Amino acid sequence: MIQDINTALKPHTAQLLNHPLYNKITRPEHLRCFMEHHVFAVWDFMSLLKSLQEKLTKTSTPWVPVGNPEIRYLINEIVLAEETDVNIDGNHQSHFEMYLEAMERSGASRKKIEDLLFQVTHGTDIFLIIAVSDLPLSIKQFLKFTFETIAEGKPHKIAAAFTFGREGLIPDMFTSIIKSVQQNFPEEDLKLFKYYFDRHIELDADEHGPMAFKMIEELCNNDPEKWQEVMDISKKSLEHRIELWDGIESEISETIATH
Repeated sequence: MIQDINTALKPHTAQLLNHPLYNKITRPEHLRCFMEHHVFAVWDFMSLLKSLQEKLTKTSTPWVPVGNPEIRYLINEIVLAEETDVNIDGNHQSHFEMYLEAMERSGASRKKIEDLLFQVTHGTDIFLIIAVSDLPLSIKQFLKFTFETIAEGKPHKIAAAFTFGREGLIPDMFTSIIKSVQQNFPEEDLKLFKYYFDRHIELDADEHGPMAFKMIEELCNNDPEKWQEVMDISKKSLEHRIELWDGIESEISETIATH
């Protein structure tokens, strides 16, 4: 079934891997624009991951073993690397924090993501935060879909958004981004930015991608309804990613037109 879903998603993945956005990132301000949008996908990815950990492992006390031990191992292994990976200096850090540092190094503004995090840490409802924010519509729709999927509370659906919308796609997509950026910024200091992407490519291609597909198989088993829901959520995830990319391309194009 995994192969069937990947085959069905090929038109969407091809659209992402060949998106015209990559060729538009030709100046430092274009890269900063990309990062200021993309950071929201880096952040909400962690919410998908932690939601899976809450549902597929026991994270409260008193502790008791729950669910399938293989799934517990898969999700905890992914959490370990995503939340406390080794950064470029050899210290432990989440991938999101690595990305924030890469933004700072490149001169990208962290104000919008930090404003959102401030409201989150003060307990404001995430859907209210999204609704009243001045974020571009493409980001708002992307975040809204993520948290609606989480709120529905079905592990196989959350895993579908996480796997087919993120982990299974990231190695090829990030490779396309890095290839474009390196061609256009030979003199730029992109060390932190490239390290973040390289770590994701390495982990997702070799470890997390296969683990996530295994998790989907365990969660759906032989239930045709769950497999169909996985297909539907996966397509919607990719459609929202395409919309996010379209939004970044549009903003960069406006910048180009004004110069």
